Amino acid sequence: MAFSKRLVLAMICTVFVIVKPSEAALDAHYYDGSCPAAEKIILETVKKAILHDPKVPARLLRMFFHDCFIRGCDASILLDSTKSNQAEKDGPPNISVRSFYVIDNAKTKLEEVCPRTVSCTDVIAIAARDVVTLSGGPYWSVLKGRKDGRMSLANETINLPGPSFNVSQLIQSFAARGLSVKDMVTLSGGHTIGFSHCSSFEARLHNFSKFHDIDPSMNFAFAQSLKKKCPRPNNRGKNAGTFLDSTTSVFDNDYYKQILSGKGVFGSDQALLGDYRTKWIVETYARDQKAFFREFATSMVKLGNFGVKETGEVRIKPRFVN
Repeated sequence: MAFSKRLVLAMICTVFVIVKPSEAALDAHYYDGSCPAAEKIILETVKKAILHDPKVPARLLRMFFHDCFIRGCDASILLDSTKSNQAEKDGPPNISVRSFYVIDNAKTKLEEVCPRTVSCTDVIAIAARDVVTLSGGPYWSVLKGRKDGRMSLANETINLPGPSFNVSQLIQSFAARGLSVKDMVTLSGGHTIGFSHCSSFEARLHNFSKFHDIDPSMNFAFAQSLKKKCPRPNNRGKNAGTFLDSTTSVFDNDYYKQILSGKGVFGSDQALLGDYRTKWIVETYARDQKAFFREFATSMVKLGNFGVKETGEVRIKPRFVN
């Protein structure tokens, strides 16, 4: 679904008014003169990757979220660990992000055409938009002009919102990034093309509490199906897990419909239905996909403007500082 030019421009203007945590003004046309082929190169790289691996959309979208949530959007998630430093990508929440090769490939092609011009941070932001659009979701103009950071610390991944967070914890985490309650529920909808390993939700399936073996907010039949996918750790493969909604490769509003049916995979997903501050938003998106798409595009632009700095560099190789 593509937005009209007028709607996209209106969305961008609104974001500039709302967002405060950025030190730099971004521009949708930042590379028009210096690297006009940038978005086409990134799109073609992403398309090729998806043909070979259907999990690429979920991984690239998660990469964008996790990168922006740590130090602001600065491509710190791409940096490799060294002998003296464990980087973000090796922090526990990021072990399943993977697909870093997609950004590597896009950046290699960009360096051939436009050396030292397009930042890795902008490549991540554009790729995240592209995987959403290619999966049937909305299109938006990505604001560009970010610079790449030079620091990446694995221990900072503890600041990422967790799959067992309650609504108050989620609100607090997103607010620290300049995001509203509505932004939080909206961006959670990115789980519509998500996949999770068992370790992120199995605590809901066994010995949940003193009174309940299974989380009582979970649909019982759904819980039983997850138990089959996630047997005890010594009886399952390292890649055991489940997709986060029933339309696994399609970006749509099924995630919210699943929550209404008690089929949210994460405790943090299902919690959105049990709190008056978020329940009405879940219900709205479950019945109105256009509203979800419209707000998702707006919230993605808003998140992409968090923590952007004028200082930094345009990294030549995504995995290493210059």
